[in-house]
Amino acid sequence: MELPTEVWYNQPIMKEKINRPVGIDLFAGAGGMSLGFEQAGFDIAAAVEIDPIHCATHEFNFPCTKTICASVVDIKGSEIRRMAGIADRDIDVVFGGAPCQGFSMIGKRALDDSRNQLVFHYVRLVRELKPKYCVFENVKGLTVGKHAKFLEELIEALQDAGYGILLPYKVLNASKYGVPQQRHRLFLIGTRKGEPSPQYPEPISEHVHVWDAIGDLPNADDYPGLEKIDAAHTAWDTGHSYARKLRGLDADPTNYGYKRMFDNGILTSSMRTKHTPLSQERFLSTKQGDTEPVSRFHKLDPAGFCNTLRAGTDSARGAFTSPRPIHPFLPRVITVREAARLHSYPDWFRFHVTKWHGFRQIGNSVPPLLARAVASELMKAMGVKPCRPTRILHPQNPELLSFDMKTAACFYSVPYDTIAQRTRKDVSPKNQMQLQIG
Repeated sequence: MELPTEVWYNQPIMKEKINRPVGIDLFAGAGGMSLGFEQAGFDIAAAVEIDPIHCATHEFNFPCTKTICASVVDIKGSEIRRMAGIADRDIDVVFGGAPCQGFSMIGKRALDDSRNQLVFHYVRLVRELKPKYCVFENVKGLTVGKHAKFLEELIEALQDAGYGILLPYKVLNASKYGVPQQRHRLFLIGTRKGEPSPQYPEPISEHVHVWDAIGDLPNADDYPGLEKIDAAHTAWDTGHSYARKLRGLDADPTNYGYKRMFDNGILTSSMRTKHTPLSQERFLSTKQGDTEPVSRFHKLDPAGFCNTLRAGTDSARGAFTSPRPIHPFLPRVITVREAARLHSYPDWFRFHVTKWHGFRQIGNSVPPLLARAVASELMKAMGVKPCRPTRILHPQNPELLSFDMKTAACFYSVPYDTIAQRTRKDVSPKNQMQLQIG
């Protein structure tokens, strides 16, 4: 089935007076944190991301944000201000989650470890940009063992930069904030001296489960065209309030983001995955909530939470997709769109057309609803009543979603080897089998 021709708009970034609080996203990826903060009432002035393919996806979904394809190592706060067009305006929040790879050794500070230069430069940019608040998110593992020493040093560095850290820090589980996924993330909130201190968000009482999120989505295997493209025009009914909000059928009273113009009759990000008959048989025989013993894929329980969606490895380490959950009822792994629903992304949000990049973009991101919960506490602390924009944003050129690395690097005028590429000859037999299964 061919996807019908649509009308697409190239929407320039319009210079208009910004009345909403301003945020800057570092290590932006595809934009999970950007979206959550936008939904809480912030305008995201700039998003810094080193991966050109992620940048293209971010630019597609956030046409009014200045997407900066660069490493935080190579950029100054003044350059971010200039490129974002915000001059000397007071920035309300800088947020992001830098990779942390080094360990604190005897006689050596973790922030001095070359592997942790990204965290060092996160602190540097906070110091240079001087936002009212800074938010740092990372994996739960940063709170234990040798990593805990690293976390102590990070807190000290932010304090030295003039920020009071909200302690004790919190590890938040996305499932307690309306996301149908068990995902634990560490959050640090820093407050500039003289600004009112926020709180960490309290869990909500209502839980959303797997089938609430994906039960309405059409089966991608029913559309032969989805073997080659990631979208198909179809019609389907959506009942649960969570899914209806993500599909744009019901208003979300706590969402203060920009409305996007999109056709909710198109099933997107749903390219099919081919499985052997033997794999399908194993998937069907696996109990919901259990792990299939050969592939080690987790089969989703429709009445439970999704397990943590992971990104897999990047190009430099072989470009292997992390094990994807098995659909609760169908003999296949979930699609990118189903993963997006389980991560709280709305249906208008598009990902790279390939399954590998699409799953990587989701697995690397903070669920927007979790980011929204944190960002909403900052709005409360600032005493700002969030306002809902009247402007409707139109989709950008869909070619942004199909760039390969070379094309994306050329588009952003960065070196082709900005992200190290994989060496296929190093693919092990085990990983070859993983690729064939998934």
